[in-house]
Amino acid sequence: MARGNQRDKAREKNQKELAAKKGGNQMSGNEYQREKERVAAIMQQKQAAAAEKKAAEAAAGAKK
Repeated sequence: MARGNQRDKAREKNQKELAAKKGGNQMSGNEYQREKERVAAIMQQKQAAAAEKKAAEAAAGAKK
């Protein structure tokens, strides 16, 4: 029966740690906006690279 108490205590401790990790957004408004713009710029670069690759493949396919 002692193991049951140990499990309960471990479960409570784990739930406290998870609750602490789940905290909301820690960034201020300016930091959040800068991060959002940074991620958007990265995605635009990826999209442009993918479009160039697709155009190159289409051009290579048209030549054959």
